[in-house]
This record gives sequence, C-alpha cells and structure tokens, in this order.
Amino acid sequence: MENEARPGGAAWLVGALAWLVPGSGHALQGRWGRGLLLGGCVVGLFVTGLLLGGHLYNFMDGSAGLLAQVFGLFDLGAGLLYGAAQMSGLGADENAQLPTYEYGNTFLMIAGLVNYLVMLDAFDIKAGRKN
Repeated sequence: MENEARPGGAAWLVGALAWLVPGSGHALQGRWGRGLLLGGCVVGLFVTGLLLGGHLYNFMDGSAGLLAQVFGLFDLGAGLLYGAAQMSGLGADENAQLPTYEYGNTFLMIAGLVNYLVMLDAFDIKAGRKN
C-alpha cells in the first residue's frame, strides 16, 4: 500500500461546508459551474421531494425504529436544507394519503445521499486526490 499524505485542515473545512450548503465546496475552489450544477441538483431533488409530500425522518428519534433512523441519516445529508425544513416544519407530516408520498420520501433521501457524494468529491479535489 502506498504511503499517502493525510488531507489537511483545508480539505476538511471544504468538505464540511460542502455538506452544509450543497455545491459550496466546489464554488470555494473556483469550480463555479460544477458547484452550481451539483448544488442545483441537490436543491432540486430536495424541493421536489417536499412538493411531492415527502416526509423528513428524524435520525435522532429512537422510538421510530432503526429503519427510520437510517432514513433520517439519508435526509441529513442535505445539510442546511434538512435543518431549515425541520425547523420550519416542512416535511414533518406523514402524508401517506397522497399518491406521491413515497416518491417524495425517495426524492428527499436521494437528495441527501447525492449531497454526501458531492461533499466527498469537493473534499477529494481539495485534498489533491482528484482534478
């Protein structure tokens, strides 16, 4: 195995900011187009999920069961979008009566999972592992 240099603090900061605000990690590195495209995709998925009546799971709610906590970790990937929606009550209600409810849940979870990948991409670029 090769002896790789450990990523510096700047890479961790970019990764954290990329998680909080989708696309910001790339924008901070001067990759505006990539940041707008990837951040816009995450925001678009998240907003679509809410419009479809999706439910944001709370990863801290132990009474909801393990699967709901896993879904909450997926949702948490959206960073400040998740926090703002939780604080404002968006996505708090379970709208199982809506025919688009499950699609909304899926869009919200995919938004978080995609943002995790976007965050890792920004981190790897800053750490010099990727161009």
